Amino acid sequence: MADLSSRNPDWWRQAVIYQVYPRSFADADGDGLGDLRGITGRLPHLAALGVDALWLSPFYPSELADGGYDVADHRDVDPRLGTLDDFDAMAAEAHRLGLKVIVDIVPNHTSRLHPWFQEALLAGPGSAARDRYVFRPGRGEHGELPPSDWRSVFGGSAWHRVPDGEWYLHLFAPEQPDLNWAHDEVRADFRTTLRFWSDRGVDGFRVDVAHALVKDLAEPLRDVAQFGATGEQALERVPPGTHPYWDRDEVHEIFRDWRKIFDAYSPPRTAVAEAWVPGARRALYARPDELGQAFNFEYLQTAWDADALRGAITGALATARAAGASATWVLSNHDVVRHASRLMLPPGTDENAWLLSGGRAPEIDASHSLRRARAATLLMLALPGSSYVYQGEELGLPEAADLPVGVLQDPVWEQTGRARKGRDGCRVPLPWTADGPSYGFGSGGAWLPQPEWFGSYAVETQAGTAGSTLELYRTALRLRRKLLEGESLTWAADAPFGVLHFARSEGWRCVTNVSHAPVPLPPGEVLLASVPLPLDGTLPPDTTVWLGA
Repeated sequence: MADLSSRNPDWWRQAVIYQVYPRSFADADGDGLGDLRGITGRLPHLAALGVDALWLSPFYPSELADGGYDVADHRDVDPRLGTLDDFDAMAAEAHRLGLKVIVDIVPNHTSRLHPWFQEALLAGPGSAARDRYVFRPGRGEHGELPPSDWRSVFGGSAWHRVPDGEWYLHLFAPEQPDLNWAHDEVRADFRTTLRFWSDRGVDGFRVDVAHALVKDLAEPLRDVAQFGATGEQALERVPPGTHPYWDRDEVHEIFRDWRKIFDAYSPPRTAVAEAWVPGARRALYARPDELGQAFNFEYLQTAWDADALRGAITGALATARAAGASATWVLSNHDVVRHASRLMLPPGTDENAWLLSGGRAPEIDASHSLRRARAATLLMLALPGSSYVYQGEELGLPEAADLPVGVLQDPVWEQTGRARKGRDGCRVPLPWTADGPSYGFGSGGAWLPQPEWFGSYAVETQAGTAGSTLELYRTALRLRRKLLEGESLTWAADAPFGVLHFARSEGWRCVTNVSHAPVPLPPGEVLLASVPLPLDGTLPPDTTVWLGA
């Protein structure tokens, strides 16, 4: 049995981590917004599920311009979500239940409400206060043009002009000014932040936009257009590590510095990088002397195709092995269409167009999408490394694609001129009960409207119900802990077309039929199947089975 206890400093290498999006998990005070006491009250659900850790998306003071990723104070709790005492109580209860706690750290930018940024606005051009951020005069005869052609991830220019005429950089929303990581005070402040949460018992950190911290600020600023592409596309067209603001080589010095802090604790604090960069570059963030792990987004973006999935899995394992890390696997998170829906979209589908259609072009068959999602889940959980599970996927929740545009909160909607619908559809508050106010999320409704069909997916509806998706997750996670030991797999040479079949070093096997026709079920004891198997000795399409030796 895998040792995932606090005694093992490498517990994270094979762990299952459950992502909690605090504002959408559980609301204890009835104001419609999830909070820390709500999370504490629902921790038994995570313990019963069988995960090893919970990862909290930001819960810091914020004006919610970007779902909490616009942080006004990195060492406090948003009053709407609770207090530091509430956080301590939550962490203590999690640890009592055997759950480790990982928190989001957001180092690339702050909120515009952060005291540093407010000081910078008041201090004016040329001031020391502005050096903590990236302020520049504009181009053009009167400084009326942005300092460069750098683009925001959310759409439009990455520069915003202030009343005194200068411009500041924001790679995301204008409410999220980028920090200047060449500034010693910025680096020192984040060292303090890492120690602050580590001292409170936090077991690890998820590092937001880890690849964006360092920018080439030498004058004149380089336009990305010179590379023949815009934004992140230019990552493929410039020498690695030299893009003006993505994935620069200098960023690794920061994370080597952080590793010294992590390793000063016993056990060492863990970390995982969110770095949307190609695999070979991603491996650099996962080196043992840096963050140790990095999210594998290629796997998340891979279509439901056997050859493509095998290639993504093989590549991710090789990348992790080269870095001395363990692989990471993700199917859903707070930034993407839930995989119960996404995996059903035909190849080449414009996901944004599908969202704008309210999920009706194309229509998705709910029962088929759930079947495929369950198969994908068992495949992911059988892979060597860490699996990250997003809240609600254990219920089989599909994307809430039909949210009316009048309720949308994601800044992507407005910043793209209402061209991209954004990420709200995967952030709708969870259903805990089959009926009642906000399906048990809280007594005062929910900050995003929940679909009428939510009750049929609720925890209350599925708990103890044989064959439910919740019970499948519980069984799979319990069995996974017993089976896992090594970090390797061997592909079967005789797998039929459209079938993924591999053996783990522990002697058990995983077989997934990604084709459109039944295939013969290989011999062996059936340990677990994503759906009930027929009696004719076949493995149906969109089905995964775990087999004993």
